[in-house]
Amino acid sequence: MASEPVCVEDFEPYLKARVSDSFWHYFRSGADGEQTLRDNPLAFQRYRLLPRCLRDVSQRDTSTSILGHRLSFPVGVSPMGCHAFVHRDGEIATAKGVSNAGSAMVLSMWSNKSLEDVAASVHPDTPLLLHLNLLFDRSRMEAVIRRAEAACYKALVVTVDQPTMGNRMHLRRSIDVDPTITCPHILLPGEELTHEKARAIVNESKAVTWKDILWLTGITSLPVVLKGILTAEDAREAVRHGAAGILVSNHGGRQLDGVPAPIDVLAEIVNAVRGSSVEVYVDGGIRKGTDVLKALALGARAVFIGRPAIWGLAYDGEKGVEKVLGILKEEFSRAMALCGCSSLSDITPDLIATMPYSKM
Repeated sequence: MASEPVCVEDFEPYLKARVSDSFWHYFRSGADGEQTLRDNPLAFQRYRLLPRCLRDVSQRDTSTSILGHRLSFPVGVSPMGCHAFVHRDGEIATAKGVSNAGSAMVLSMWSNKSLEDVAASVHPDTPLLLHLNLLFDRSRMEAVIRRAEAACYKALVVTVDQPTMGNRMHLRRSIDVDPTITCPHILLPGEELTHEKARAIVNESKAVTWKDILWLTGITSLPVVLKGILTAEDAREAVRHGAAGILVSNHGGRQLDGVPAPIDVLAEIVNAVRGSSVEVYVDGGIRKGTDVLKALALGARAVFIGRPAIWGLAYDGEKGVEKVLGILKEEFSRAMALCGCSSLSDITPDLIATMPYSKM
């Protein structure tokens, strides 16, 4: 780790070196045999690029928008909890890095820093979105939503693929939780953050249905994005139930093992919502600028990263997160040039050839 990181994967060893063994496994691991965890980044190899030559790409515009809010390039940060176990400034450092990069961030409901403190730490134009689990205790949920509205968050991102916690076999030991670190959006005063407590809270979601999405969209003016959809059927349900966006995701391989990589179902979901105003994003396995370009060519409006942001946080806090995003932006801009694209509107499905699994 002596040399300067030059690609996203160069940052991963810093997390292993700078957190406890139990937290390394918490952030690294997936469910069961981790087939999905391994496949998420490998799946991008099934999509090959067909570049267009002799086009003027001397000037390239990488900017886009999500839900009407500008990003300097189409990469944001997905929700992950407990950043304070990686860096003392936790989600505040992550958000500052995101803001410096002109990116967007989904703040986890399991954040160690309050949504107000995170919002106060970034440029006012930074798109901050708040992640929610749908809980049985509606009063607790509604209180957090009102706080997000008051703090000018731009949307709610709701996890829909976690009716219970996945079987993370590789977490064979208890997580050594610092009792001074808590989760102010989900724990009541005096409640201690433990793995058992987290599992009990998530298990409140077992009875959640599409009716609960209607309840949510009915109590807030914020746009609602549904995270965790992997089928066209559920994408059409999302449209019918008032979603403003879909984040195609398999929870980083941490829930149900053996499901498709998000990139493999992205085009099907984009087609399912075509003609509606619903925006489609994707996360899972994005490690390179070419991955970003492939996702956009398959119809995503933007992509989100999870673990790479945590790796950057471990590397150098705010500056590390900004550096990870900066590398992705530079790689993406270079990939645009090499494919003959000067703006995002040039990134179209005819840039993609799909290869069989056996040709990887």
